[in-house]
Amino acid sequence: MSEDAEQNSTQNAKSLSQNTQLVHSGRDPKQQHGFVNSPIYRGSTVLFPTVEALQTNNQEYTYGRKGTPTVRNLERAIVQLEGGSACFLTPSGLSAVTTAIMALVEAGDHILVTDSVYQPTRRFCDALLAKLNVKTTYYDPLIGKDIAKLFRPNTKLVFTESPGSQTFEIQDIPAISAAAKKNNIYVLMDNTWATPLYFKAFEKGADISIQAATKYIVGHADAMLGAITVNEKTLPHVKTWFECFGLCAGPEDIFLGLRGMRTLAVRLKTHEIAALEMAKWLQMRPEVAHVLHPALANHPGHEIWARDFSGSSGLFSVVLKPVPFSAVTEMLESLQLFGMGWSWGGFESLAIPFHPQSYRTATQWPHEGTAIRFHIGLENIADLIADLEQGFAKLREIVNHS
Repeated sequence: MSEDAEQNSTQNAKSLSQNTQLVHSGRDPKQQHGFVNSPIYRGSTVLFPTVEALQTNNQEYTYGRKGTPTVRNLERAIVQLEGGSACFLTPSGLSAVTTAIMALVEAGDHILVTDSVYQPTRRFCDALLAKLNVKTTYYDPLIGKDIAKLFRPNTKLVFTESPGSQTFEIQDIPAISAAAKKNNIYVLMDNTWATPLYFKAFEKGADISIQAATKYIVGHADAMLGAITVNEKTLPHVKTWFECFGLCAGPEDIFLGLRGMRTLAVRLKTHEIAALEMAKWLQMRPEVAHVLHPALANHPGHEIWARDFSGSSGLFSVVLKPVPFSAVTEMLESLQLFGMGWSWGGFESLAIPFHPQSYRTATQWPHEGTAIRFHIGLENIADLIADLEQGFAKLREIVNHS
């Protein structure tokens, strides 16, 4: 696609609804011999027609690692949905996080990271960044505009994640971004939970929006993929580091990301409806002390969620009333429809126990009972509820006989 044609396509897409963009962006059947899906381009070597073209790299595609039509199609689709300036695809969500941070920091810098952050991001900050003399301060995710009190002369960026991984605190991204911009500090956001469909990170002030596209964009638990979408200010920094790291996601995984984009809206709406129904049912359970779902009216961050988000997804947590962990283990192992495994965002339902008090440093986890993170998949909600009912019966049986 020519540069002019691409600009016209982007302008036309902006006038379309998000659902329509998801179906049509990042593909051109006229250039694909009429096939509606983008083909998979596998390859390393790209041939040049002349010596001059070879020496100047004067063509759109120059080497497999630097992009193919398959790569460009997904990048364009994500950029249109996010509203950013450019997108870079990486082999995983974690590689998207680490590349974005590394692109902006240098030895002697200081960064601020939400205390509710995805644990591998925390390990990266504590293990690698510390060795590179980049200091990390973890902050209360509910800090809002008061984050300015934590700024230092060498603070380079604020890393946000809303809602928080596992514990679901909602951050005031506009307030954090406004404070950061006054001090020329970048704001990065892990936006995987809401996707750019339900949260517009750039409109709320972020400089970079990160997706673990493994989750909802792919949507079928069968590929690993990350996406870094940037604004004009951060574009040159991320582009340099992306190229220096030699990052390139696999062509099949990118194709599966494109496939997932086509159904993202309908899948996410189904996840949203089922998860809310399940969350409300769990609120009524005598075994449950708290349900951590931002779309519930009694959630501490509900007002900010309602102001800034246009929807919710299938992921939330509950805190059980205190019982022996052996009883929780029996309950989880009795479930037939909820798998126990890392990741989320696929068609399948998942449940994992977690204990955040072991890794929080800026805030204290106030709950005594075991927490369980649920991902509500695309199964029939009545079947999922029946599965949990028998699981709770197993839990009560163990507790009553202990």
